[in-house]
Amino acid sequence: MTQTESEMKIRILLAAKKLFAQQGFDGTSVRQICEEAGANVALISYYFGGKEKVFHAIFESFFPGHRMDQYEEMLNEPEEGLRLLVHEVIRFNMTDMELSTILQQEITMNSPRKPIVTSFTYPVWFKVRELLGKGRDEGKFQFDSLDHALMMVIGLTLVHNKYDTFQPLLTQTDRDPDSIAKHSWEFIMRALGASGASA
Repeated sequence: MTQTESEMKIRILLAAKKLFAQQGFDGTSVRQICEEAGANVALISYYFGGKEKVFHAIFESFFPGHRMDQYEEMLNEPEEGLRLLVHEVIRFNMTDMELSTILQQEITMNSPRKPIVTSFTYPVWFKVRELLGKGRDEGKFQFDSLDHALMMVIGLTLVHNKYDTFQPLLTQTDRDPDSIAKHSWEFIMRALGASGASA
């Protein structure tokens, strides 16, 4: 594929990501995507094979979770692995609001595309569950229910793209993803009774 073709594919994917987040998958037409991307309407079919495959390609291109293999060694250690995943999930939710919105829309609506979404997200949460269980088995974490611990971690890592919703309740203006991830990680470690967590 030439550089021009590659650039056009990315432009189409970015346009689709923007419009799916704003209007939903069903509310967005192929023509609208191509108009937003400045592309010929035939290119969706040519490059991707249809709108549904554009949806899948968006996750393949922009969802960070499928890169976990790069951190295989770190993800074998409960505390370091969990720290990495908490940080990356929070960063993703706060820096790619479009894909985060699409993800939540599809899951909330239980759409026909939900299996595509969960094929990308579940491996991350299964790894979190694995690390929590391993940490408890090794005496590094203290908790009774693995299910409850997992849901608490999921909830805490996913809430941070809702700052605008809860703005009337908030007093701090710091929205730095790295800082928020650090505070969230420290909170999770204390909640898990981690041996190295500060009081």
